[in-house]
Amino acid sequence: MPEQDPLTVVLADDHTVVRSGLRLLLESEDGIEVVAEADDVVSALAEVERHEPDVLVLDLHMPGEPSLPAIPRIRERWPGTRVVVLTAQRDPSFAGEAMRLGTAGYVPKEAAGRQLVRAIRIAAEGGIYLEPRLGARLAADAAAARRSAPELTERELEVLRLIARGHTNREIATRLFLSVRTVEGHRARIQRKLGRSRRSDLVEYVLEREPVESSEPPT
Repeated sequence: MPEQDPLTVVLADDHTVVRSGLRLLLESEDGIEVVAEADDVVSALAEVERHEPDVLVLDLHMPGEPSLPAIPRIRERWPGTRVVVLTAQRDPSFAGEAMRLGTAGYVPKEAAGRQLVRAIRIAAEGGIYLEPRLGARLAADAAAARRSAPELTERELEVLRLIARGHTNREIATRLFLSVRTVEGHRARIQRKLGRSRRSDLVEYVLEREPVESSEPPT
């Protein structure tokens, strides 16, 4: 059986000591290779362009250009690179915003270690990881909104969750064994029921009511 290529990672944090510690941690793991480091968003984007890694570990607060707006830019320009946010910020509103913008993982620095490794592996496989305590807080904040949510069918919920994970109509059709036209119909009904048309608004709706669990991606 051929040996699998390692997961490639770029580390972006403005503290050299933090980057060194993270590199030691990640390179002690089988199948993970740190290919570059960066100390701000501009250099992080340059390293992503140079290496197109599987995962970018991105500090939320670095000097210069802000980190959050870079997440959708990375998703659009380098769709093969997943972003895992590593931050000292524990405010759940930051986690919710990062998820809405397309991050594949959100790990507080105080919880780094095994959780970061897990987040990287899950993100590289196409899943989403949210640190459990933050997930619980987001779930509590969303309880009232869930009670007043419009009624969607089970199929519409399946389609909505896949939209929130960034899948195209064609990808959703393949996953659910539907025609693209049927998926388009479900999407139109979802948008009408929720009164939301932009994908970012649909993602926000899902996160408000069904915060992403820290689990393996679905098959």
